[in-house]
Amino acid sequence: MIKKDLSDKDKKDWEDFLNNNTNLPNKDHLEFKENKILKRFKFDFHGYTIDGANKKIDEIIRNCSNKGILEILIITGKGIHSNTDKNVYVSENLSKLKYSIPDYIKRNSHLNSKIQKIEQVDENFGGSGAILIKLKKL
Repeated sequence: MIKKDLSDKDKKDWEDFLNNNTNLPNKDHLEFKENKILKRFKFDFHGYTIDGANKKIDEIIRNCSNKGILEILIITGKGIHSNTDKNVYVSENLSKLKYSIPDYIKRNSHLNSKIQKIEQVDENFGGSGAILIKLKKL
């Protein structure tokens, strides 16, 4: 290890720091930790099948609820690359994740009990290709 002498400026900066009476937040204090809790979780569902997306959203909602996360931003895409429009046996809406995920949540009483609101987000966060799920506080 090379020992380096501190410059006069470094010494002065250190003394100023020690003599400064500004209150610094205590990282060990509970209130500070509560402010640092993640409030929004984001997940991108591009490439997921409906069944895979349903399993994943179930896992995400349960985990976020247990961790105290209040919002989940899910990116579903707009469904414009979905090839279901030509299949008469497939629902045009429910074959797209942006419709099927909220429907799955609403039909699952355990998940739905954790949900405060499901809403479309504005264009800054994905517009019609994203959904915001607001969880109830425990």
